[in-house]
Amino acid sequence: MDLQQIGVGHPAVRDVLDIQRNTANRFRLFVAEGLWENNVVLDTKLDVDTFFWCPELTYSSEAQKRADELVAVARRSFRVSEKTMDRMTEKGKPDGLVSTVRLPTWEPDAIELGNSALVLVTDGVEIPGNLGTLLRTLDAVNGDLLIMTNRRTRMSHPKVLRASQGMSVRVPHLEFEDTADAVAWLKSHRFTVYLADTDNSVNYRTANFGGRTAIVVGSERYGVSKPWYGHGFKCVGVPMLGYADSLNVAVSASVLLYEARARKENW
Repeated sequence: MDLQQIGVGHPAVRDVLDIQRNTANRFRLFVAEGLWENNVVLDTKLDVDTFFWCPELTYSSEAQKRADELVAVARRSFRVSEKTMDRMTEKGKPDGLVSTVRLPTWEPDAIELGNSALVLVTDGVEIPGNLGTLLRTLDAVNGDLLIMTNRRTRMSHPKVLRASQGMSVRVPHLEFEDTADAVAWLKSHRFTVYLADTDNSVNYRTANFGGRTAIVVGSERYGVSKPWYGHGFKCVGVPMLGYADSLNVAVSASVLLYEARARKENW
């Protein structure tokens, strides 16, 4: 491929470095590194902004094929050296493929929900790895939607993509700036809402997960925020049988989501 070769000082490369450092991202782009992540991009038919190719690192015929496909769909494409690609990536072997890709967006009115829809709400989750793990779990249980309130980390954060195994671009997600708007949306769509909180809670094995279900998990430090209380929502908890008084948010959400799915599917 006859592509313009650029170095680390080029603005396009600096954009990648800014996204990787989570310092600037005005166009809601994420960085896809290597064959696997770029396979997700192409299979999901996402909008590729810029593709960077290093032929010296493109070892397999599949990577070469994907490089050709990425050039065909990207808004612009460049060739970079091994040294420049090493600066741009966090992976040891990125297969000579790096892309900046536009995050997909969903509108509240366009979300299609069945009668037994399963939704996860993340309220104030701060750690990108936790958000990514939650998205990966939500996909694993065939969940319908992630809702974010009191957001503390960007969906475009590199660690979200990696921890989610690419599911951050496949699982539909909505963000509500005001918790009251999220509550109103869930009520208007006839969801039974459970707050993940051990205080005054029902045991997760006895909760009613019939119909449409939304499970709200809170931040790693403070739990579910006060605006979620006072709406008549029940709390659901996982019993703590040892000395510790709480689970990691991703672990507790996984337990609750799988229990809800098992009950809905009569496992």
